[in-house]
Amino acid sequence: MTDLTRALLDAAADLLAAHGSRGLRMVDVATRAGVSRQTVYNEFGNKETLVRAVALDKTGQFLAGVHDRLTAAADPLEGLRAAVEFVLDQAARDPLPHSVFSGANAEDMLPFITTRGHEILSAAAEVFAAHVAAHWPHVPEDHRALVAQTTVRLVVSHLLTPSGDAPAMVVAVTRALLA
Repeated sequence: MTDLTRALLDAAADLLAAHGSRGLRMVDVATRAGVSRQTVYNEFGNKETLVRAVALDKTGQFLAGVHDRLTAAADPLEGLRAAVEFVLDQAARDPLPHSVFSGANAEDMLPFITTRGHEILSAAAEVFAAHVAAHWPHVPEDHRALVAQTTVRLVVSHLLTPSGDAPAMVVAVTRALLA
């Protein structure tokens, strides 16, 4: 990724957190990044493509952190717990996910993880399915996919409606699905 692309994605993420996708203006992204509006259009084509690029960039950042936690732990369920804690913590700390999940300013971005969230949810499920395959090789592939999808959707549910000890609950449900 070029420095220009990174600057534009970061500028757009900040603005999306504050104003949502409806309030995002390409001229504001350009001003924040210190470039012309035409440069933003040259790089992304249109606002929809830029918003999608921000969503995928944030997803990539989250999934890299999830992967790191899944692979760093000696116990695979401990890795899962650490990964869920990371996601919940990042979603609370990072202004864009916080704004999306809390409904503060970017609630119009929520479809990227719900009704139009296939791409993001699938990417997250692939990371976890690989973790399941590595640690529970006896689990058939179709069941791994079910476990991964269920686990990801449970984490998203906790992001949308926080309750109790989410990491412990996700681990318990995953353990039951793997039994």
